[in-house]
Amino acid sequence: MTRPVAKKHGVTSAAARVTIVSRLFRPETGAAAYQLGALADELVARGHQVKVLTTVPPGNARIDDAGLDVRRWPVLRDKGGNVRGYVQYLSYDIPLFFRLLFTRGDVVVVQPPTTTGVASRVACALRRIPYVHFSDDVVSTAAEGIGVNRNVVRVLKVLERWVVNGSRSVLAISDGVRDDLVRLGVRGELVRVVGVGVDTDRFAYAEQEPAKTLVYGGTMSEIHGAGVFVRGFAKIASKHPDARLLMIGQGTDVPTLKKLAERLAPGRVEFRTPRPAEELRREFSSAAASLASINPNAGYDFAYATKALAGLCAGAPVIYAGVGPLAPTVIEQDLGWAVPWDDDAVATAMDEALSEHPDPARRQTLSKWVLENHSLRSVATKAADVIDQAR
Repeated sequence: MTRPVAKKHGVTSAAARVTIVSRLFRPETGAAAYQLGALADELVARGHQVKVLTTVPPGNARIDDAGLDVRRWPVLRDKGGNVRGYVQYLSYDIPLFFRLLFTRGDVVVVQPPTTTGVASRVACALRRIPYVHFSDDVVSTAAEGIGVNRNVVRVLKVLERWVVNGSRSVLAISDGVRDDLVRLGVRGELVRVVGVGVDTDRFAYAEQEPAKTLVYGGTMSEIHGAGVFVRGFAKIASKHPDARLLMIGQGTDVPTLKKLAERLAPGRVEFRTPRPAEELRREFSSAAASLASINPNAGYDFAYATKALAGLCAGAPVIYAGVGPLAPTVIEQDLGWAVPWDDDAVATAMDEALSEHPDPARRQTLSKWVLENHSLRSVATKAADVIDQAR
């Protein structure tokens, strides 16, 4: 017999068995891993039984599942440790289909990519289990933006529309994602905007010794166009001989960026593999500025650069280059610099950041803004409310 679970506004519901499906989950870094971890914690706090079907993390990453039932499957990864590409996706998706067939539950939460969505929709249909789609991006739009073959994009659009429309509800992280889903052909009444957030506990500002660093923390792919920071830094490196550009993360652009850095600013740019949130927080908390970008040539103008929120929460003003909904917010809320995706504009912002190192009071103001406006806890609460209504 199930027991009642208290909900917001005095409404109660029976405890549910919720399965979260994602190739990314804690301890891997990245917005998806953090947001699903927070969602799992919120669902457990409500009394639900939560099972996570995910992957074995790369390297020697420390796993702390904090009481969750997390089932990890070994998958293929590229040289950078990413589960990206159709072969890598299928190494997760094919076993996932059978894992879902033998999973008892009341509702499934599905994270992109589309191949995972296809496997999940078919398995859920066979088991007659509803699913909720967590749309932190629109996969077909991203593929189109980075120049994937048109025929492949057409197929992706059809499959993504089929997957998302088959869900009981859709969680979108922003109005931009919602609008793009509607343009794709997703029924608007399915979509609930839950917002975008950052783990304000793990990234909270803690005073550090100031460092002459500019820190990029997150994925480096064609969509982000992080090369603009390497080129911009090279233009002002001689003016700031004790400054360093620190690039932390993984992604398809890393090999190219390393070659670019060695050519333009040898010995001045440091690349690190993805690091735990606590280590990123220390780097951000001492940096002159954090860095985030969206390439305006990628056709992904609605994307929200979550990595900027992590840096801001840790007290680093952001240098934001390119397009996206975050740019006007940076200006309106005085969060740093919002500049075109242009080498000279980025160089000017970097020069100013290194010359105007933020004091503790400035850092605390930035961190407080993120806590009040983009807490991952509030996003998880909204998402859990939708899931409670979907089953």
